[in-house]
Amino acid sequence: MFFHGGIEHRSTIPYYTLFLAGWSVAILLIKSRKLALQRQALTLALIPEDPGFRLGSDESVRLVLDNIASQAYDPENFILLDRIQRTLSNLSNTGRISDVSEALQGQAEIDEGCMESTYTALKGFIWAIPTLGFIGTVLGLSRAIGGFGQVVSEGGSTQALADSLTKVTGGLSTAFETTLIALIAALCIQLLMTMIRSREEAFLDACSTYCHKYIISRLRLRDPWRSDLESGGDGA
Repeated sequence: MFFHGGIEHRSTIPYYTLFLAGWSVAILLIKSRKLALQRQALTLALIPEDPGFRLGSDESVRLVLDNIASQAYDPENFILLDRIQRTLSNLSNTGRISDVSEALQGQAEIDEGCMESTYTALKGFIWAIPTLGFIGTVLGLSRAIGGFGQVVSEGGSTQALADSLTKVTGGLSTAFETTLIALIAALCIQLLMTMIRSREEAFLDACSTYCHKYIISRLRLRDPWRSDLESGGDGA
């Protein structure tokens, strides 16, 4: 396919296309591997299973932070663990559970934005791959038609015209194959990216659910403007 009509008629465009396609696949495979590692954080026993355990006191917060430190070498590299660490570290400066919930929501939006930014290069590649294919098609058409036009202008014989037409059809085949390769590559990358992106979005939703279930619902804070305690299990 890349050497249609002989090596002298080869086009270098498909090589650039496959280079970008391979680069894109490598990025997606790395993202898939990282996502698998991130999901392992959801299985860690960070919060005691005791139903009566409540977060709020320095001792309870320290217990959870120690659990995180003991089960992860670098918690800052895990989205869920980093989100919990940031929230609990600032818990003493928070007066209401609604403030904690807003802080978690804000961090979730930041994580979502960071995830979205990782697709910038891939989106550029998906745009560039079919564009390269169309460029290859235009080059192939110009060469094929140009060669035929030269034979016609020289007033060649019928046999020469027939031979020239054969070369033109071969050139057209090469030109359109270039676009076909690019479109197939772009389609495969787009489908793979969509699949991994949906898995990442599901993971971020799982992180938010985890934080609500094990952090918000376990909170028990003393509002500095009130004398009683506010509990996350009360639907605050």
